[in-house]
Amino acid sequence: MNTIEFISPINGDMLHSYDGLVEKGTLHTIVKVKAPLQHLIVINGVEARERKGVFEAQITLSDYENSVEVHDRTTGENQQITVFWLPNFAGHYRLSIDDNIWFLRDIHQNSARYTSIFDNEYLGFLKQVHDTYGTKIHLNLFYETEGFNLSQLTDKYKSEWTANADWLRLSFHARGEFPDMPYRTAGYQQVAEDCELVNNEIQRFAGEAVMGPVTTLHWGEATVEGSRALRDAGYVGQLGYFNVDDDLFAVSYYLTVEQRRQVKKRFVWHDTQEGITFVRSSIVIDKKELPDIVPHLDNYANLPSGLPPYVDFLVHEQYFYPFYEAYQPDFRDRILTCVQWATDKGYTPAFLGDCIL
Repeated sequence: MNTIEFISPINGDMLHSYDGLVEKGTLHTIVKVKAPLQHLIVINGVEARERKGVFEAQITLSDYENSVEVHDRTTGENQQITVFWLPNFAGHYRLSIDDNIWFLRDIHQNSARYTSIFDNEYLGFLKQVHDTYGTKIHLNLFYETEGFNLSQLTDKYKSEWTANADWLRLSFHARGEFPDMPYRTAGYQQVAEDCELVNNEIQRFAGEAVMGPVTTLHWGEATVEGSRALRDAGYVGQLGYFNVDDDLFAVSYYLTVEQRRQVKKRFVWHDTQEGITFVRSSIVIDKKELPDIVPHLDNYANLPSGLPPYVDFLVHEQYFYPFYEAYQPDFRDRILTCVQWATDKGYTPAFLGDCIL
């Protein structure tokens, strides 16, 4: 029977600069465990001190992947977990946008007229955000929508996509908007095939430079087989909401309630068994009215975990368009408010994939 229990960190936790003291590229952090009182507990070779029934020891992490071993010298029991050190995670942000397809349809329909992809009004606005703030922007794509699919999109702008890959990323989201939660019960093959369909087209019309190791699956719901398919396609980072203990959609892939609680609290967690990193979005911009955005983001400071270490601003493309039934006239202002908040708080732009690997 195990008598040692890890309190913090737990297996799969990804630690960052908010979790301790950074010195010469290493992280000094406190490990807390429960163990029988009056026992001699050693953590990674450091004798732990007991405080209010919890044993604590400071250890140093220097590698991406690290073992934390607790040894009870009184009984000989050993327990071990794996944690990760992310030196470039905390203090950064990005803008990620789901359900993208209509702007590509517009580029297709106007390919004889547009001299640049940024002649498209939506993409032109996003470039303005980047030019003003340096924001890194990630677009998750559908394969098809009414009257258009990605195979129809010209590759005449490929060099321009590649030239802007330092701030603009494209990835798989789903085959299409409907049905809702298309991969909630899907097996490996369905996700793999849809993912390959989109990824092949991205490489064809935009080039590999705009692709990366992170995506957000449509509705963020998948079986473990579905998430494995994403991982095997190169998407080792999978973003969601990880709602738990409320009435909101979970948007949490295949994770258990306890795992969702961990991601919700820490914003990042790695499933060591599957080799997948899950990251929580900080806000769904189109779900907050403009006056409520800053208070929502500021409120993180009042929570035990504090401000998010990495801020992902998530929004959906369709709210940009006046012809959409749920059009939001202040779409631009909502995004600019978020990016300005991040800038004011000292966050700097970085792609998520560059921060979790």
